[in-house]
Amino acid sequence: MSTNPLRHTLSRMGGRDPHEKHRASTPLELFFDLTFVIAFGVAGSQFAHAIAEAHVWPGLLAFAFAMFCIIWAWINFSWFASAYDTDDWVFRLVTMVQMVGVLVLAMGIEPLFHSIIEGNHVDNATMVAGYIIMRVALIFQWLRAARQDPAHRQVCLRYAAYLAIVQVGWVAVLLVDANIPTMLAMAAPLFILEVMIPYTAERKGTGTPWHAHHMAERFGLLAIIALGECLLGAIETLRAIVAIDGWSVETALVGLSGTGLAFAMWWIYFVLPSGQALHARRDRGPRFGYWHMPVFAAIAATGAGLHVAAYFIAHETHISATIAVASIAIPIAIFQISLTSLYTSLLGVDRSFVWVAAFVVAGLGAGVGMAAAGVPVSLCMLEMMIVLGLVIAFDERSSHKGRAVAIQRLESAAS
Repeated sequence: MSTNPLRHTLSRMGGRDPHEKHRASTPLELFFDLTFVIAFGVAGSQFAHAIAEAHVWPGLLAFAFAMFCIIWAWINFSWFASAYDTDDWVFRLVTMVQMVGVLVLAMGIEPLFHSIIEGNHVDNATMVAGYIIMRVALIFQWLRAARQDPAHRQVCLRYAAYLAIVQVGWVAVLLVDANIPTMLAMAAPLFILEVMIPYTAERKGTGTPWHAHHMAERFGLLAIIALGECLLGAIETLRAIVAIDGWSVETALVGLSGTGLAFAMWWIYFVLPSGQALHARRDRGPRFGYWHMPVFAAIAATGAGLHVAAYFIAHETHISATIAVASIAIPIAIFQISLTSLYTSLLGVDRSFVWVAAFVVAGLGAGVGMAAAGVPVSLCMLEMMIVLGLVIAFDERSSHKGRAVAIQRLESAAS
């Protein structure tokens, strides 16, 4: 970091102290995250439209493609910045290039959805171009760190080399005018190679000096941003309904339940003491990042599901009530299962947390069953909100004890 906080002159990337006191997210990191608000919003909106028009499977394919590119690029940047954020003018400008890449990617999400739904060729050129821009900028950052941090030169060079190799494959995806099967055949191996990069790069020698509590805060902030998109999308759609038809009990219940579901997901996410667990088990860092991919995607998909519920009430869909409720229930179930897996990977198996996950899945399934039986969507959403509320009450009453014991055990083993 620069010794003068009022100037941003060139600073040596020597690696941040992983035990630095009071490490917090920087204004640049928060500004960077705002570009992902746009990407999450566009992807969620397009997914909601696809479900509402009964294009569930094509919409899911496009959503999965977009979510991988968005979330994985964010995770990689955040992990790098935790270790090497110098906040000098070079770091800032290269981060701006990455932000441009996010915006280009966001512009390509809508064409991607439309092309996959139409089923002819996959129009992923703009989105993949944005992804490549982000990744090339990150390669520059890793090369700079390799040059200026001899202690971690090899790991930094491995990151840069592996990223560069995979980007050659993405350039091929960018240039080939492919149909859906061809696109999947080309992209699937690249997805696998991408997620293998951190594990492969850091498994030898000294790992990068990322900060455990800083990373926990960064991931928590992105979860909040994604949850904010849930609220924004649902409330904006409800506002349009109210402007046309006025308030009704059903509309009010959807607004209450949508807000309650998002609030409950926020509460449940922050049950896990991520900072303490990561600090004690730095070797679990890659798992922490991997399990957050379905967590973030599920949050964004829940926002899309809330859009769909509002569209259904406004009679602007071509789907059944069962699908409308399932579009909310399934992402929340994935969210809970992914969090349980994340919890287990960091703290070990906690039977109470596993039973909680089973209860949530059963309760969400009951909500879908109620919709199939003819119960109004608004009441189904209310039932799902109550299920999550009961889980929170149970955790506040007894489950926290198991977490406290697990954290104490980890800290004792690390000392």
